[in-house]
Amino acid sequence: MKKALFIALSLAAAAAAVAMGGKDASGADNSLQKVKDSGKFVLGLDDAFPPMGYRDENNEIVGYDIDLAKEVTSRMGVTLALQPIDWNAKEQELNTGKIDCIWNGFTITDERAAAMAFTKPYLKNAQVLVVKADSAVKALADLKGKTVGLQAGSSAADALDSAVDFKASLKGTVEFKDNLTALMDLEARGVDAVVMDLMVANDNINRSGKAYRILGESLSPEDYGVGFRKKDIALRDEVQKKLEEMAADGTLAKITVKWFGADISTVGK
Repeated sequence: MKKALFIALSLAAAAAAVAMGGKDASGADNSLQKVKDSGKFVLGLDDAFPPMGYRDENNEIVGYDIDLAKEVTSRMGVTLALQPIDWNAKEQELNTGKIDCIWNGFTITDERAAAMAFTKPYLKNAQVLVVKADSAVKALADLKGKTVGLQAGSSAADALDSAVDFKASLKGTVEFKDNLTALMDLEARGVDAVVMDLMVANDNINRSGKAYRILGESLSPEDYGVGFRKKDIALRDEVQKKLEEMAADGTLAKITVKWFGADISTVGK
């Protein structure tokens, strides 16, 4: 009885490991085959992160990354499933197998690269400070003694932590669920500035028409990539291959121009 129970538990553990992607019981990487067999590629995202991924006026999730992912999955012959997640728990969502990747203006950092398998960068970005247009703040030094907001679990927090002297000069920081909430607090003068992605800041200012301004000094340059479980190399490589095909045939440039007005993608360049 004990032997039978041990075997049953071992088989259950192996099945659970396969379900979460990566290596199967034989040690082979079945991540790509698992997606092909299911016919579905589950993309985890923050659905309030324009222009990368957000809800439009019809409550449909749209965005630059969404268009890229739709084209990639179409070429893979599988269906794209969009799964909004708590951005502050994104690594947990990935590692428990609820999603196949994180693809949503996801900044490649040393810490994340040590824990995940990333594609090569496909877009350059930077962490910037957004203030109200009528603010007296003109440079980072002007924020001394003031309060800065940012999205919890975002690379904005990493950029701020890296800017040790600047962070030490602040009165304090406030974390928000997403960038849009942080900007609402900025508009209400709850915080004096918001640290956020340049791409998102530009998009919000252009589409909302609200009186915000981006400081000329940035905290740090960044690269966007698609993050996978550390062992899901086959799936990661397939997505990279499709992105490179899209760059070669002009599809990537077409999508990028649609969203940004110019081809600022970095694949194959």
